[in-house]
Amino acid sequence: MSVANTNDERMLADNSHPGDKTALSRHAPLHLVSNTPKGRGIFAGQDIPARTVIDTCPVLVLDPQENVAHIEKTSLYHYTYNWPLPGGKAGKTQAVVFGLGSMFNHSTQDQNVGWTRDLEHQLIVYRALRPIAEGEELCISYGDHLTFVDADAPSSSELPIEQPEDVFAGLEVEMG
Repeated sequence: MSVANTNDERMLADNSHPGDKTALSRHAPLHLVSNTPKGRGIFAGQDIPARTVIDTCPVLVLDPQENVAHIEKTSLYHYTYNWPLPGGKAGKTQAVVFGLGSMFNHSTQDQNVGWTRDLEHQLIVYRALRPIAEGEELCISYGDHLTFVDADAPSSSELPIEQPEDVFAGLEVEMG
């Protein structure tokens, strides 16, 4: 057996191809809690400093036709993310996020995790937007087109009561 064949066999055996590796990272400890007011959620098991990478998650980019024909009709659709079409094509599709990314709940008031897409490697990287205390739920923003009632939205009793304007306040009346 030649040295070249031995090297090739080693590469195949350990599946380490230069340039094909992408580092994945996850901050530990994190806890999945099943009984929150929002359903399941991810909570910090210790203090997390701002800008810390919380999780790096691979995604499966869905074919747009398969997404419409199949995925949109299932509960899985509620866990997908908008994703640009591959190859710079106009439009968008959905991506299934593997890892904790699909388990972060939404918060408009207490968002403490931000995320960015890595289109080239088909990843999403989640980072702490601010220091997160141990025991705090990790929440992202789902945007403003929600398909559910926002548990963080202020209730009608918490909204400020608007006072009607005095329609005559700016009028001057001349007495003749």
